[in-house]
Amino acid sequence: MQRSGDRILTTHTGSLPRPDDLLALLKAKESGGGFDAAVFSERVRAEVAAVVRRQIEAGLSVVNDGEQGKIDYSTYIKERLTGFEGEAVPMGPSREAREFPGFWAERGQGAGAPWIRRPACTGPIQWKDFAAVERDIANLAAAKRASAGAAAEYFLTAVSPGQAARFLGNRYYPSHETYLRALGRALKREYDAIAAAGFVLQVDCPDLGSGWNNMFAEAGRQEFLQAVELHLEVLDEATREVPAEQLRLHLCWGNYNGPHTQDIPLADIIGPVLASRASAISFEGANPRHEHEWRIWNKLRLPAGKILIPGVIDSTTNFVEHPVLVADRIRRYVECVGRENVIAGVDCGFGTFAGGAGVHPEVAWAKLRALAQGARLAG
Repeated sequence: MQRSGDRILTTHTGSLPRPDDLLALLKAKESGGGFDAAVFSERVRAEVAAVVRRQIEAGLSVVNDGEQGKIDYSTYIKERLTGFEGEAVPMGPSREAREFPGFWAERGQGAGAPWIRRPACTGPIQWKDFAAVERDIANLAAAKRASAGAAAEYFLTAVSPGQAARFLGNRYYPSHETYLRALGRALKREYDAIAAAGFVLQVDCPDLGSGWNNMFAEAGRQEFLQAVELHLEVLDEATREVPAEQLRLHLCWGNYNGPHTQDIPLADIIGPVLASRASAISFEGANPRHEHEWRIWNKLRLPAGKILIPGVIDSTTNFVEHPVLVADRIRRYVECVGRENVIAGVDCGFGTFAGGAGVHPEVAWAKLRALAQGARLAG
């Protein structure tokens, strides 16, 4: 993984806005009706090439496929793995919903687009469509060749075992840990393939932060921290053959515009996260609930070889940050941990759930340009 040197490198979290016609194809695929697989594959291939070009034109240094062919960042595996046929396992009320019942009654409990299915696991987990992973890799490889390697680095995202377990409930395996380990064994093949193709692998782990608010809403703090350690243990095992320098981890507290008063502090979970195999850690650092947490890096010693990818652009509002503000945010981290250990990022995705984005696509791209401009100002 490249480090910032004579310039601050820039990246984002993974998902980017999808064009309307591709959204229509994704919805048709999700519903199972009127879907042409060949048309879909060709449209995704073309859009990956386009979104890579657009990221480079916006000034980003580390780019990806924008998750253009995925319905979302985590439940996409339900179409690629066996075992996901059961009725969804509903989550109970979140901590935040109990604090703000009126707010959540108006919004509804479910995250993302309501038409995205979240079936439960009701059978053994095995690959049935690994070709879909190979297409993801091939599409980004083709876009990289077409861009003549204009970006500093290219990455692909994949769901973590813990996050998959969070949104795709378990009705088959005898325990949460058994389910996690089964997911880890299966997902290892995806992780290994991405790394073998020469790309950086970003594993998406909102379960490590957001899980406290909902999946583990009835747990005490110590019980949740034990779950975080278990989730990271399973992830480390699943990524054991991925070179650490090709592995980055994204954690967050939920990519939604809400109170976030029940978010567990970064300081409580960052210890085990830093002890994981990932060489780079992406996390929220721009939204009003978490921006202040840059201060923990004045006290924490960043382990050797680790890189921080703090969000310096918020992903839930249509305000476009001024580049001077972005530069200020970047400089805080540089002063704490050193320039070579900072890559400027975005809090979370701009297309986390296909069709469920809260930031307008035009605004999302303006925010990414502001990110690049701010990084240049930061020097």
